[in-house]
Amino acid sequence: MTAHSALGLADAIATRLADPDTMPRSSRTLSSDRQHLAYGPPGIALLHIELAANGLGPWQRAHDWLAAASRQPLTSGPDSHPFYGVPAFAHALSCAADHLPGSYQRVLDALDRQIAVDVRRRLDTAHRRIDAGRLTQLAEFDTIRGLTGYGAYLLRRAPGSSTMRAVLDYCVRLTEPITHRGETLPGWWAETGPSGNLDDRFPGGHANTGMAHGIGGVLALLALAVRKGSLTDGHHAALRTILAWLDCWKEKSGGGPVWPYWVTQGELRSGRLGSSVPSRPSWCYGTAGLARAQQLAALALDDADRQIDAENALVAALTDPEQLKATTDNGLCHGFAGFAHAAASTADDAHPSTAGRLRAAIPALAAAVTPPGTDPDRMATALIQDEDGGPGLLDGAAGIALALLAPSTAAPPRSAWDACLLTA
Repeated sequence: MTAHSALGLADAIATRLADPDTMPRSSRTLSSDRQHLAYGPPGIALLHIELAANGLGPWQRAHDWLAAASRQPLTSGPDSHPFYGVPAFAHALSCAADHLPGSYQRVLDALDRQIAVDVRRRLDTAHRRIDAGRLTQLAEFDTIRGLTGYGAYLLRRAPGSSTMRAVLDYCVRLTEPITHRGETLPGWWAETGPSGNLDDRFPGGHANTGMAHGIGGVLALLALAVRKGSLTDGHHAALRTILAWLDCWKEKSGGGPVWPYWVTQGELRSGRLGSSVPSRPSWCYGTAGLARAQQLAALALDDADRQIDAENALVAALTDPEQLKATTDNGLCHGFAGFAHAAASTADDAHPSTAGRLRAAIPALAAAVTPPGTDPDRMATALIQDEDGGPGLLDGAAGIALALLAPSTAAPPRSAWDACLLTA
């Protein structure tokens, strides 16, 4: 897939998603998911914001999708999270405001005040939980629903604020061991399965490594905070604690190092993984996200050897037929477009010895989304109508278009649309 065809697909998707009023009335995009960044209008708005910021589309489309998301009151408080309600809308709105000086500021200020209140409430609950010696829930800290995701937003909007510092303090505390029923566990050990519910397959819970729901997201947030000059006590030690954990559970596959999606209680006690490591190298779980997080951490710690190791791990994953064979979709979260975005983001910060190989992997990943000769208009229609993906950001057409834009233009995103993923 050439850069021209990638831009053609992005344009075709954007054209079909130009007007929220032309979406089918039955579409969950404008009903149950109206406030959802992953599936609804806020995520689709991000596509139009990025295109407009690049001079490739009109700002009116972005405004129309933002308006569609906010036609009814937005959810805040305990029922909201970084990908739903006020924080999700605020992320999209702030991406537009960055390029439209003076626009949306009054609304954004009000949203920021509400987010600060909600974050403080969540922090108080989390610290009381730690003080009581109870295990965490994934939704307390993860990128999608928890404090790490809130931290990603605050790092853009208020990097020097006391609320941002408090989130970083919490992240540092999360890396400290916790003793539960006489057993010493990582501080991020969840008492549930990866679904967030109690699960007979995970007696005693698990330690999640992923970017979406695990300690990989915390690692990326702490590393990006160093880049922004937002530091707290124990910051670098926390980075090293997470890296040491990932080093402990790293395994070698045919194509290079891989990490488990999670570690169970039985595996923790034995010190060995009990089953083969899942091999799909996704953003949400696996090497695409974890390699980028470890690269960012290495840059924060000025550790060139670790940086190169992380970048080589990503090159290996994205060129290994066995790992790619496990990939079954095109989406941003765990598909080929997401791999291309991870490669491009990582290459932007890569060591000279690895940057070229990361960029060289991108054309084949993009071609997996749209093989040569594919009609972009038909492809766009098929992606939007796909029952599993749909038009949205995380699994659907808008996310695929966004993920292919930066690799096709050989430049980082103009907007901060991917800040919610903690990849930049």
